[in-house]
Amino acid sequence: MTKIALLISDNLLPNTKDTREDVFELTEEVGKLTPALAALGMELVQVRWREIEARAAEFDAILPLLVWDYFEGNEEAFLTAIAKAEAVTPVFNPFEMLQWNADKSYLDDLHGRGADVIRTLPVDRVTPKNVARAFEELDTDTLVIKPKIGGGAWRQVLHKKGEPFPAAESLPPEGALIQPFLPSVLEEGEYSFLYFGGRFSHAVRKTPKAGDYRIQSLYGGAEETYVPTQAERDHARAILDVLDDIPLYARVDLLRGLDGSLKLIELECIEPYLYLPHAKGEGGENEGAQKFAKALKAKLEKVRASAV
Repeated sequence: MTKIALLISDNLLPNTKDTREDVFELTEEVGKLTPALAALGMELVQVRWREIEARAAEFDAILPLLVWDYFEGNEEAFLTAIAKAEAVTPVFNPFEMLQWNADKSYLDDLHGRGADVIRTLPVDRVTPKNVARAFEELDTDTLVIKPKIGGGAWRQVLHKKGEPFPAAESLPPEGALIQPFLPSVLEEGEYSFLYFGGRFSHAVRKTPKAGDYRIQSLYGGAEETYVPTQAERDHARAILDVLDDIPLYARVDLLRGLDGSLKLIELECIEPYLYLPHAKGEGGENEGAQKFAKALKAKLEKVRASAV
């Protein structure tokens, strides 16, 4: 049996004082991936990412899918552990892609390659001066300020022109991205398109609860299965096509821009929640989990063939 390490963060461990409220998403995802991988001869084993450097040799591949704390000041330790583990065992997605994707300044890179990306002003630190400049340059009266290295709306702020400057403890601790707030998140929601091995799997539409703009379940957000048009699928796939290599898994997060087109707000290649309940089938019969398993098997076969 091929052994696959599924990396998890300490805040997803049972009986931990800081266990995330959305830990049910781990249970749900693992419950579908485990039997789908087993059907193709792969055993999925949960491992703390902090232990993977020492345990890498036990496994045939490593998946950092549930490292939901790497951005909370742990990114250097996480990336160091992954780099050392990859010297022993293949990591999917590979270290070079994870390192690139960890800093959301990758949006500039993607924009330069032709991807349709939300307008973004990167700053080394959030200050009243560069926030004032962002209002003018981005031509908006409402900004979203988020960490360059972050996730799940951690240390993210919605700031309107004329309001008191946000408290330091609510702002990104270091580098940040400043973006215009797009009202479509309230009216239409955010879309996530899931791709495994470059092939489309399924999509969801996520909406915030009344009075909020954040779409994550932690903040009361809701989600529903979405069937995109072929044009929308082509638009999302075009973003993947500008990459040098197609990732094993990727989540393309999109919002409707003021010009009516879908704008990339994030390309998640490290630890995206896969929204498997929105693919058909339960347990190991889940079509999204099966597509993931087939894509992983193909990656492993390619690695083994190149080693011969």
